[in-house]
Amino acid sequence: MGGREQLHELRQKAHNAGIQGNSKMTEDQLRDALRRVDQGEQPQMAKQQARR
Repeated sequence: MGGREQLHELRQKAHNAGIQGNSKMTEDQLRDALRRVDQGEQPQMAKQQARR
């Protein structure tokens, strides 16, 4: 259950960062997108890059 809670928390952080439509992203993709946003990339561009 800890993994599920952690994934939910990552999805919430992504939503708060402006990464919309993140429900089908994996944990690794979410982490990558959040890292990219933290580095100044636009949220939707970060999402696209992380999903590649």
